[in-house]
Amino acid sequence: MPYLRLAIPSPLRRLFDYLPPQACEPATLIPGVRVQVPFGRREVTGILIEVSESTEVPLDKLKPAIAVLDTTPPMPATILKLARWAGNYYQHPLGDALSQALPVLLRKGEPCEYAHQHLWRATADADIAQLGKTAARQRELLLLLQEHPRGISEDAIRAEGGQTSLLKKLIEKDLAESFIHKPNADHHSDQPLHEVPLTLNNEQQQAVSAITAAKGFKPFLLQGVTGSGKTEVYLQAIEHFIRQGKQALILVPEIGLTPQTVARFKARFNLPVMVLHSNLTDRQRLDVWLQAREGVARIIIGTRSAIFTPLLNPGIIFIDEEHDTSFKQQDGFRYNARDLAIMRGNFEQIPVVLGTATPAIESLYNAQQGRYQWLKLNQRAGNALPPRFELLDIRQLPLEDGLSTPLIQQIKSHLQQGTQVLIFLNRRGFAPTLMCHDCGWLADCRRCDAHMTLHRKPYHLHCHHCDSQRPVPVNCDHCGSTELKPVGAGTERTEEALQKLFPEFPVIRVDRDTTQRKNAMQQIMDRVHQGLPCILIGTQMLAKGHHFPKVTLVAILNADSGLFSADFRGMERTAQLILQVAGRAGRSDHPGKVVMQTHHADHPTITSLVSEGYQAFAEQELSQRIAAQLPPSMYCAMFRAEASHQGMAERFLRKLRTLLEEDILQPQGVQWIGPLPSPMEKRAGLFRAQLVLQSRDRKALHQQLQSLISTVESDPDARKVRWSVDVDPVDMF
Repeated sequence: MPYLRLAIPSPLRRLFDYLPPQACEPATLIPGVRVQVPFGRREVTGILIEVSESTEVPLDKLKPAIAVLDTTPPMPATILKLARWAGNYYQHPLGDALSQALPVLLRKGEPCEYAHQHLWRATADADIAQLGKTAARQRELLLLLQEHPRGISEDAIRAEGGQTSLLKKLIEKDLAESFIHKPNADHHSDQPLHEVPLTLNNEQQQAVSAITAAKGFKPFLLQGVTGSGKTEVYLQAIEHFIRQGKQALILVPEIGLTPQTVARFKARFNLPVMVLHSNLTDRQRLDVWLQAREGVARIIIGTRSAIFTPLLNPGIIFIDEEHDTSFKQQDGFRYNARDLAIMRGNFEQIPVVLGTATPAIESLYNAQQGRYQWLKLNQRAGNALPPRFELLDIRQLPLEDGLSTPLIQQIKSHLQQGTQVLIFLNRRGFAPTLMCHDCGWLADCRRCDAHMTLHRKPYHLHCHHCDSQRPVPVNCDHCGSTELKPVGAGTERTEEALQKLFPEFPVIRVDRDTTQRKNAMQQIMDRVHQGLPCILIGTQMLAKGHHFPKVTLVAILNADSGLFSADFRGMERTAQLILQVAGRAGRSDHPGKVVMQTHHADHPTITSLVSEGYQAFAEQELSQRIAAQLPPSMYCAMFRAEASHQGMAERFLRKLRTLLEEDILQPQGVQWIGPLPSPMEKRAGLFRAQLVLQSRDRKALHQQLQSLISTVESDPDARKVRWSVDVDPVDMF
């Protein structure tokens, strides 16, 4: 008797054995198919890993599977291989890793088919006269079917007032039939373009030539200053692969970037361009996933999880804004889509392009080591000139809701010239916190080591870490005073101040609060692209990839945030954010200017960034990291633990450290730091701690992690805390 070895979505890092379901055809037992099984008191959908002739489980303990759900595996072999590799590399339970690689409906055991794959139509020789006058409902239904010779779904029949229960009677009378409809793919369109491609400059042409000449797997780092025309390089490289009948996968860091990216691609290509992101319904995601798998969708644009989208004819993968930390999943299955793209390109033997103006230090290191081919775009497309930088020293200057008088004058000047202004402030809400003017009390979150942010619309206190909210108090919690004052400025407060200063110009706020509604971001972009003078105020949502041809002034209100971060990546992220925001200025014929308000105008990082550019900063940062034995010269993993009582998580990790110190089989060269409380120890009511492991030898680090995890899983104390492993962490908090 064969035994089924399944990966079940659960926290347990092992496979589970089952008996085949009754009346099961052996031919359906193909590794990769979904199998519905009993698991505890639930029924779950697992993935068949292998069929074995032996089992270590006593036969009387084995349960039969309920059903094999597929005739062929939903995931192609390369995606199955990628998900298995990712689960192993990121030290995550295999069953959950494989499940995360599938659309939600397939995880729930739904059929692997389109929403309206089964359609109905009238038979070729159907005649309404065959139905008697008493069968009025059947006559109406047959007429409806005859009005839709290409087929109609049951949902559409019901929407038209038809009774689907009568379809069976029409089948019995040979008047109706059902059939399976799938979208058709035009793999070799003679006219794949809607519009003529733009003329490339020499740097762009060299980049396109290098990418299109790649045979098999080849990773590229496409580093282009903001406004250098990286997207045009993407478009023309993709055209090359499309003409070969291939597909292209483009990953973007955030949903906010997808509408404009999709619009650009649809304007260029006369082919299906599909989108995958979390704003789609589960049904929409499955339909796009199937169209990509079957080659109907030629170009797929998606966020992080789209890296697991199957492609019938894979041609190329692009990662736009590759430096963005959004590509790393921060909870559960902690994979990095950027790094998985490189691995997938290797498995499928296709080129992978990482595009950015400000490369991650790790990517820069890989390019310097020769692992990536380094393509550079140093000049802006067209006649656009790089923006001029001005460091505005605001020490001893009076500030009006975060705005200095010299900056207000410059904003006024640009608006009067008929251009647009972008104000960057990476703090949403009205004010970062509320303070008692009499005793100094601050409105802190009761569940986190953080201040609560004051919001005006609607009026409430909001913790941006745990999402808890409460009414704004009338009296101080500490002394009872009514002298409660907002401290600092957020986007709401700055918006209010700008509306008072410039009542004749629209002020448009762009942050998570104003873009929650569907299509809200697109409506804002459409309004800005009308070109009328206006002021844009927003958070880092404005920094990434947007094209604002009429913006001539970018003002960064607090350029110092991040300069003194406890995270060793703080400087890198600050530099990337400053240059990404600055890149929104002067992208067309209008010259651009960037004004940075700072209390540290003589800080070496800011001055070198402004005067020498990102490359000089990044090389200096990389040399400091190597000297300090930090990534990317070291490989790193972090054990995170959290518990409801202070000290419990730290005690658990201290026990792990003791295991490390006493392990006589420990691989050479593995070091550890901690355990230490997390920089924000209390979050969402839980107390957190972390233990960092690092090594110059990646294999040794993973060997140590596997040994430690297997020991922890059998430890009863591990059930008293919530613990996880984060391989290659991007956030040390």
